[in-house]
Amino acid sequence: MNTRPQISAVPPKRPHSRHLSREIGEKALTAAVLFFVMFPILWLILTAFKPENEVYTTSFIFKPTLDNFITIFTEPFNNQRLVLNSLIIATTATLITVPVALGAAYVFSRYHFRGSQLLMVLVLVTQFIPPLVIALPFFNLFRRIGLYDSHAGLVIVYLSIVVPYAIWMLKGFIDALPIEIEQAASVDGCTEIGILRHITLPLVMPGVITTAVFAFIMCWNEFTYALILTRNDARTLQLGLMSTVGVRGILWELMAATGLIVMIPVFILSFSVRKYFVQGLTMGAVK
Repeated sequence: MNTRPQISAVPPKRPHSRHLSREIGEKALTAAVLFFVMFPILWLILTAFKPENEVYTTSFIFKPTLDNFITIFTEPFNNQRLVLNSLIIATTATLITVPVALGAAYVFSRYHFRGSQLLMVLVLVTQFIPPLVIALPFFNLFRRIGLYDSHAGLVIVYLSIVVPYAIWMLKGFIDALPIEIEQAASVDGCTEIGILRHITLPLVMPGVITTAVFAFIMCWNEFTYALILTRNDARTLQLGLMSTVGVRGILWELMAATGLIVMIPVFILSFSVRKYFVQGLTMGAVK
């Protein structure tokens, strides 16, 4: 009788197991990155609500207090004036930037004239100039013409920073639009201004909103120019962080409370227009 040894077949590894392992690894990596990014923000929020005797501890359990926020909005800090200055300056600069940058971006995108490429490169080059190189000449100029420590002076400087950035950003959005849409409107008798207003602007509105948000955030978070070009009347909230230094050194609980106030408008603005971010950035990424 001829008997053959039975060989047990090893079942192949299930594709489902491989997929599950990869999914678990991706989620673990995402969680690690989120923890790395969000932990400093979480710690700042906790510090902002800690009483003075708990600031230098690592405890997550404490009795929260609003004393730090009350302190930064009373003498000698008076951060409510700094918040108002920051809102006025950042909002004004953004409202001027968007229409100016939109018109310039439309011209650079739709009209090709001698020197247009060079002008676009020069607009980009302005973003690589160190802030101090611009701040010191502006300081001397503003002191002569009376714009030092004024809202108007800081808005002018912020426009020199934000407008070139907005032009490049909006140009990408307009480049992504098929020009045939505008040509069809032109055949129907629509003027260039009418095309820009009724055709181009509605189609690139997600990009316009995205650009406006980034412009506002750039102005809101700016520190160097505000430090050099203001003294008292036009001081911004960013400079309020410098005032949280007392006899015992840096008052970390007050700095954390001020930092949280700085972040709140950015969080609110980003959350309220979040649906436009992906649509606007994707639109400007592909032609």
